Amino acid sequence: MQQQPPSIEKLRWQCRRGMLELDFVLRGFLDNHYPTLSADDQALFVKILDYQDQLLLDWVMGHVVPSDAAIRRLVALMQNG
Repeated sequence: MQQQPPSIEKLRWQCRRGMLELDFVLRGFLDNHYPTLSADDQALFVKILDYQDQLLLDWVMGHVVPSDAAIRRLVALMQNG
């Protein structure tokens, strides 16, 4: 049985982090791109939200490149707005 994806409201809450820059990137991506992602990419975005804030910030700022190719691709989408 496949798990239901979280609601947009719940995801919007999860995008609220302790860093304004990260909040801006995550919420902007959620609002502008999440609805058009494939189900797999939506699930990957939900998974990404479980990572620590500093690592997420390093990824979206380009200071660290994710080793996982799927995450790297999604982070690239986030970086491009």
